[in-house]
Amino acid sequence: MDKYTKHFIPLESNPDVFTSLIRQLGLSEALSFREVWSLNDVTSFPRPALALILIFPTSETYENHKSAEDATREDYIGGGADDIIWFKQTINNACGLYAILHAVCNGEAAGFVQSDSILSEFLRHYRSLQPQDSAQALEASASLEAIYNEAAMRGDSTVPEDAQEEVDYHYVCFVKHRHSHILELDGDRKGPIDKGVLLKHDDDMLSEGSMNVVREYIQREKGGNIGFSLMALVRTA
Repeated sequence: MDKYTKHFIPLESNPDVFTSLIRQLGLSEALSFREVWSLNDVTSFPRPALALILIFPTSETYENHKSAEDATREDYIGGGADDIIWFKQTINNACGLYAILHAVCNGEAAGFVQSDSILSEFLRHYRSLQPQDSAQALEASASLEAIYNEAAMRGDSTVPEDAQEEVDYHYVCFVKHRHSHILELDGDRKGPIDKGVLLKHDDDMLSEGSMNVVREYIQREKGGNIGFSLMALVRTA
């Protein structure tokens, strides 16, 4: 049985598309998404980087790892003093949207959200909600759906005719939490995952610690999956 009641056309992994979408949602023009071409040389990249979004084909190796890891974890209940906004994914093929929301609603990026925008509403009302309630509110947002659908029609890829058509690629967000831990935020998991990597106070998300977290995903495939790409949310103005 299909666990989803709503389906979106998948979002192309294109930094221009992602940047256009965050503008429409209400993030300041000071931040943009840029593609990271190399994990080993980011010296010329705009800094600081406030979040990363990793895009990769879902493989059997990944699914087995996810199942084993989630089997030892409890469902996230949200709230409290952790100051994390995490959305449980209830819309099929919309993992790109969830990754974007996780990137811009957490950490330093949240300070660039403009007032009276969709994002400011999320920050104002969803922080105190239980994950299931915030997921349902997000799913019911007609304004969010309209902005997303416009973005999904952009890019260079052929747009699927059927939103229910499954796609092989998945999007995962990484952010620096206020305690300098790297968090993995994925609406398809049981909640936020602390990666156990403690960054220095002045480290951003293109630091070596962050790059090592990304490398773990790639190395787990042992050369069997080369379809990874990475985008960073960076300060460009």
